Formats: sequence, C-alpha cells, structure tokens
Amino acid sequence: MENGKITNLMQFKIRPIAGDASFRKFYRLTLNKGSKIIALVEKEKYKNLIVCSAINKFLRDNRIFAPRVFTQDYAKGIMIMEDFGDLTFHKILLGKRNKLPVYKKLVDLLIKIQKIQPKKKLRTIFAKSHIIDKYSIKYLHQESDLFYDWYLPLFFNQKKVLNMKLMIKKILSKLYKRLNFPNSYFVHRDYHVSNLMKVGRKIGVIDSQDALIGNPAYDLVSLIDDVRIKTSIKLKNQIYSYYLTKTAKIYKLNSSKFLEDFNVLSVQRNLKIIGIFSRLFKRDKKNKYLKLIPYTWQLLEMRMSSKIFSELKKIFDSNIPKKFRKKIIY
Repeated sequence: MENGKITNLMQFKIRPIAGDASFRKFYRLTLNKGSKIIALVEKEKYKNLIVCSAINKFLRDNRIFAPRVFTQDYAKGIMIMEDFGDLTFHKILLGKRNKLPVYKKLVDLLIKIQKIQPKKKLRTIFAKSHIIDKYSIKYLHQESDLFYDWYLPLFFNQKKVLNMKLMIKKILSKLYKRLNFPNSYFVHRDYHVSNLMKVGRKIGVIDSQDALIGNPAYDLVSLIDDVRIKTSIKLKNQIYSYYLTKTAKIYKLNSSKFLEDFNVLSVQRNLKIIGIFSRLFKRDKKNKYLKLIPYTWQLLEMRMSSKIFSELKKIFDSNIPKKFRKKIIY
C-alpha cells in the first residue's frame, strides 16, 4: 500500500459475497489474522464509496458500531473495510419463537442513533467530504415514482400508466405535505434486520450510505414493516408501542401525529420497494425479489386503513385488482 492506495491484492485469498439489491459487489479477504471486506463499484460510481466512508465515520464518531474503513482507492472504485461476518438479525429472528426481546434491542439502538445531532457536512478519514441532504418531499416523490415507472408498466399500457401516475402523485403530494415531524433526525433509510449484524455482543450497522436527515418515523417503518421478514400484526404493534414508550419523554411525541407520519411513510416506502423490485426484474434481470411483492402489497393495504388514504385506496382498488397484487411476474 502506498499513500493509502491499494497496490497489490494478489497475496490475499478472495471470495465473492452475495450482495444486496444494489450495483455494488462485495468480496471477503481472508488474512492470517482475520478477514476484511472489499467493496467494488464501477469507476463512475466511486462517490458511493466516499459517502459510505463518511457516514460510517460519522456513526463511529458517535459510538455507533459501523464498519471501519481501512483503505481505499476511490478513483478505481475500491474500498477495504471491517468485516462484521454473516450473522444478520434476520437470521437470528428466523430461529426465534419470541422475537420481541430481539426487536427491543434493535429499537434501543435506533433511539440511540436518533439522539445524535446530525451534521450536514461529513468527512471521511481520507479528507473527502459528503453533504448529507434533507429527506425533502422531492426525495419522497423520486422514490415513490419508481412504482409508476417500473411496476405499473408490467400490467398496463403507457397511456393508462400516465393517467394513474398523475392521479396517484397528486394524492401523494397532499399526504407528504401532511407530515408532522420535521426533517431533523439521522435517517439510515434501510434500518431493517438484514442490515443489522450481531458481532460478538455488539450490534453492527451496515449499508448506511443512503442516509439523509429526515423524519423520526422513517427508520421505525423500515424495521417494523420489513418486507423481507413476515411478522404478525401483534408483534408489529408491540414494537411500535415499545418505541413510543421509550421516546415519549425524549421527543414529547404526539402519538396520533406520529402514527399518521408512520403510516404515510410506510405507504411511501412500500410503493418505492415495489418499484425497486420491479426494476431489478425488468432492467437487471434479477427475479428473486419478485416473490416479496405480494407481502409488500399486504403491508400497503394494512397501512392504508386510515381515512387519510381513502382516495389512494379507491384508485388502487379500481385499477389494480387483488389478483394483480398477489401475482408474481415472470
């Protein structure tokens, strides 16, 4: 290694790791005294590594256990960081009958993260910087737009997709403007059990590079309405109630307003997820996420039970029959 840049990897044993639903590739370097993770991106997407490094440093500086970045060559799209192993809380929960105690620990960590005063400008250990944006209504629309851009075209012609997009987007605009709590909290954006690792007695937080400054309900949505692990309504309510109890004195939460934000952001997130899974299928030829779409629809339907979603529910019921929502496209 020279000047913090990687010059020779041939001495290490390297094997690929099954990655997430992103453009990044991961490899495990086996060394004499342990292992490390190599993250690779295409050269033109090197900024993703800068952001990952900056966010991880920010979390570590605030005593949150995120992977340490050891070295990098951003220009070549490569970064070497700490290896947290393979034991996700997703795996742990699959083997647990009583899941609530585990979720309580994850909620406690979320509250700890939310107590951190977020900074707009973050720096990596290599003097690069990253400006962390606010989770604006523009961002919310960019994400929910994926639903009409990728999912609806699987079933409908261009004219109908455009008409539905105009109707749904108008309704979503009103819903997003109803959000009560300010964008003043660190939001991981993918705070779910597949991104939370058991590392000895610690809980490691990975995949943080999409973080923004946003609404406190968003990461709770990611944890409770996680499309990759089915949980009962009873358990979802127990996790939600535990969070409210633990934060009541800290944030002086108005429970009815917080619940409204939670439901709006759950609907937004699940529309985004359906769009992402459809894009992975159509553009990237990845079929494995399609099986998660029917459960994502179930979560959408559950969160749209409130009166504020009556217009949106009517459009969905009129145009997207239940048989479509349950369908796995191949």
